[in-house]
Amino acid sequence: MNPDGTGRKPRLYAPSGACDCHIHIFGRRELFPLAADLAYTPGEATVEAYMVVRQRLGIERTVVIQPSAYGTDNSCLLDALSQFSMTARGIAVVDPSISDHELEKLHNAGIRGLRFSLVVKNAMRPECMELMAHRIRPFGWHIQFRSTHRDLPDMEFLLARLPVDVCLDHFGSIPPEEPITHPAWQSIFRMLDRGGCWVKLSAPYQLSRMPGPGYADFATKVFALVKAAPDRLVWGTNWPHPSVTYMPDDADLLDSLGEWIADASLRRAILVDNPAVLYGF
Repeated sequence: MNPDGTGRKPRLYAPSGACDCHIHIFGRRELFPLAADLAYTPGEATVEAYMVVRQRLGIERTVVIQPSAYGTDNSCLLDALSQFSMTARGIAVVDPSISDHELEKLHNAGIRGLRFSLVVKNAMRPECMELMAHRIRPFGWHIQFRSTHRDLPDMEFLLARLPVDVCLDHFGSIPPEEPITHPAWQSIFRMLDRGGCWVKLSAPYQLSRMPGPGYADFATKVFALVKAAPDRLVWGTNWPHPSVTYMPDDADLLDSLGEWIADASLRRAILVDNPAVLYGF
């Protein structure tokens, strides 16, 4: 499957207002040059190309995540948000020295959070997380944290004391073979129990050893997450799937929700209601 939107339509019907909560846009290179220090060199993945995917899936809303390839230059992200108009929100990466006025401009453009990680090149680092959390709190933003099963237990205390919500993407990047008793899963469930924590059911193909749709080795984890906090789960494709060897089918990624969750009302919450709360649609 190529990230150009061609392919089958999903079997799962996406309800009105459904949101893909994790994509990246890579614009024309002459307009949006890449950062000097790169983990990978992406191909173009434009708003026009993604709209074909969005229409194929029946998705109406989108959250665009600032990719590492642009560092703190959010120009491509902001251009994408302007093209999507009111149907998209964004997660930015900024220099901690950014002024409050510039943060306000980002908010008015549709930004609703900041991306942090210990492992993603050019993401914001935890050393400034608490400071930035206090600065973005007046805007109602949240912290998106790309964790791993190695760093999350050590990060739990910091994340839990932040004055804003935290969203963990890609199932916390915990390999599905790790049991629920693993310290990283236990951190997630404690954070969910305390409130203010969200989890993205996104990019299972990165770690799954099973095929899609369904990525069956994640099924028990999804069941546990739904039981713990059905009102704080969201879903995303991770289109255009940078740095993968085998390109997943985006229809498989949507159909996985049907494989994992039989209750249509729960799927609607994950696809529509929860993103509307987290991203302010």
